[in-house]
Amino acid sequence: MEYHHLSAEELQSQIQQTKQKEAQLKQALSERREVEKLGLAQEIRHMIEERGHDLEEIAEQLLPRRLRGAVLKKPRKFGSGRYTRYVDPDNPDHVYVRGVLPSWMKDKMAALGLDPNNKEDRDFFKANHMQVFPG
Repeated sequence: MEYHHLSAEELQSQIQQTKQKEAQLKQALSERREVEKLGLAQEIRHMIEERGHDLEEIAEQLLPRRLRGAVLKKPRKFGSGRYTRYVDPDNPDHVYVRGVLPSWMKDKMAALGLDPNNKEDRDFFKANHMQVFPG
């Protein structure tokens, strides 16, 4: 396409359209790569299982020696277990362990007339309105 006959506004419009198309192409490329990665991972998983190997053992072999074992160690599900974990009986996704009080806990305390900044009120709330997490 020849551009010398276009006005400045038309050229600017062409640039904008090109940028939009580039953004669309980048998005399509990103999506395609994700699909291809998933397909490749499934192929590799199938090959590993077909040959009777454990997926985690093979994955560990793909890492540099200095990272083997460290990266794939399963994290502890609930930390070291040294701290009491409190669960909101109304919403089991709300768990408090220690440190800064989460907003959901502050809101529940305030609704009961308790001061989240007062240690005695916090202890009372945990003892009477929270469940100790089993395990």
